[in-house]
Amino acid sequence: MDQFRTSFPTVPGKNNITLPNYDSCLVNLASSMLVHFGAKSTAPTLPLADSYLAKGKSNVVVLLLDALGVSILEKHLSPDGFFRSHLAGSFSSVFPPTTVAATTSVTSGLFPDEHAWLGWDCYFPQLQKNVTVYTNSDQMAEAGGPFSIEKESRPGDFGCPAVEERRPAADFHVGFTYTPYENIVSKIIDAGGHAYFSSPYAEPNPQDLDSILKRVTDLCREPGKKFIYAYWNEPDGTMHKTGTLSKESHEVVTSLEKRIEEFSEALSDTLLFVIADHSHMDSKNLCILDYPEIVKCLVRLPSIEPRALNLFIKEEYKEEFPVLFEKTFGDKFWLVPKAEVIERKLFGPGTEHPLFRDKIGDFLAIAVSDTSLFNTHVEAKVMPGGHAGLSKEELEIPLIAIEKN
Repeated sequence: MDQFRTSFPTVPGKNNITLPNYDSCLVNLASSMLVHFGAKSTAPTLPLADSYLAKGKSNVVVLLLDALGVSILEKHLSPDGFFRSHLAGSFSSVFPPTTVAATTSVTSGLFPDEHAWLGWDCYFPQLQKNVTVYTNSDQMAEAGGPFSIEKESRPGDFGCPAVEERRPAADFHVGFTYTPYENIVSKIIDAGGHAYFSSPYAEPNPQDLDSILKRVTDLCREPGKKFIYAYWNEPDGTMHKTGTLSKESHEVVTSLEKRIEEFSEALSDTLLFVIADHSHMDSKNLCILDYPEIVKCLVRLPSIEPRALNLFIKEEYKEEFPVLFEKTFGDKFWLVPKAEVIERKLFGPGTEHPLFRDKIGDFLAIAVSDTSLFNTHVEAKVMPGGHAGLSKEELEIPLIAIEKN
């Protein structure tokens, strides 16, 4: 499929840094769905998807398998197998290429700078703290560490210091209160179309892959034109725990291919797109607490992701910090000042959310190597697989197109 692989821009003078292609990305795929079903979109469509949509199948299904990037297909699956033989081409995740930012982009049709769901942990200025948005809890911190409410360190799992007990971030959902957005299913319905979710996180909340696929199959058997978005959290969950090349990851990827092939055989008059939100890489992990000279400069722990960290710097260290960070991590992370983040439109070319600039810190530290920087020792120890940095390996995702008559 080489002639169909999307291109990725690079940073002049830093050719090892790959940028998202915001002309051929998840937001453009969402726009294709919206336009096809008569809803308004603020971004251009994805021509590669449009060519399939033009064939007029009654059912259009987008099945997102978390982290099933192009590099993962190539590591584990035969070119003649079901997924790769149906590979229409590749396109781009958004920055950061991570589940919260990327799935929100594909389910909203908005760039990350527009929806402001930037990563697993997000800073909310209204609360002046970092929140794990999906679980609506305070960000994980190490007991007895800097910025910890628990002042005494204590032993925890895997020979690492314990983490604090997780606390609710608020008595309301912080993300949906301060950064609400309308999803594409609602947009299509509002435009007079029919659209549905089949995901553990949307009603009726199917909790396993078989239940998710059964709901899709049942919906496709109903008459009429419709859009269905389905999501499953593998192979991401397994690769985080075991890396991209493990036996466990291979078994998950190959079993997913087999299961989706079986599922597709029961479909008719259906266009099925299998995509990913991002890809995955094998990470060498560090913990920021092992660098006290860096930590002393921080107003709070970093948030977003371990490969895309926002850094809020104390006023007295703002001149010293860039030099210190470059000396410590210069070969592993690209330190980008806030003004440059905005100028380069790293989080997308959309109309900025009012909270966007408050969330990105004074600097952004973006991984440009195989290193990730965690806030706790236990996370660094148990997560050999990662994503959210600026490499083609993390950004390139597949558009697998299966047409059933």
